[in-house]
Amino acid sequence: MRTGDLLPPLRVPITRTLIVAGAIASRDYQDVHHDAEAAKEKGSPDIFMNILTTNGLVGRYLTDYFGPDAVLRKVAIRLGAPNYPGDEMVLTGEVTDVAGEAADGSGTAVTVAVRGRNGIGHHVTGAATVLVGDSGRRSREDGDRRSRDGDSSRDSGPSRDGDSSRDGGPFRNGGAA
Repeated sequence: MRTGDLLPPLRVPITRTLIVAGAIASRDYQDVHHDAEAAKEKGSPDIFMNILTTNGLVGRYLTDYFGPDAVLRKVAIRLGAPNYPGDEMVLTGEVTDVAGEAADGSGTAVTVAVRGRNGIGHHVTGAATVLVGDSGRRSREDGDRRSRDGDSSRDSGPSRDGDSSRDGGPFRNGGAA
């Protein structure tokens, strides 16, 4: 791995299902991500992808390339042209920095400039730092040990409103988020 190395492109078909499923999975119930009429009333030609789905696709792109031991340390992205149904986003990346092996043996930090382009222009631009090496394996082993010990805290985290996902999620108390 060297500065200047290019990652192979990842082509992502932008479907209605991907847009809506990504919004639901990330608990983003804004109507512009699932209701075409509401999106049009607000000036958009159609529903469009949310930033959390884009962030997940960027993460997938990097971990697919660097392998199962890769750990995302930092992802900083910015959105540009919206991803609409029927388009395709092509993710590309270039290694911009490779830090040496960490003293604790946790792996090598690799920084990648990431871009995602669709038919309108750049949908996403940014950079991510990925820890490559033994760190991912240790992280998975720690998670497996916590699961065996009955600690499921790794599986739950804060929801969009800051409450724990253990409290019933967005439909607690019978109402929508």
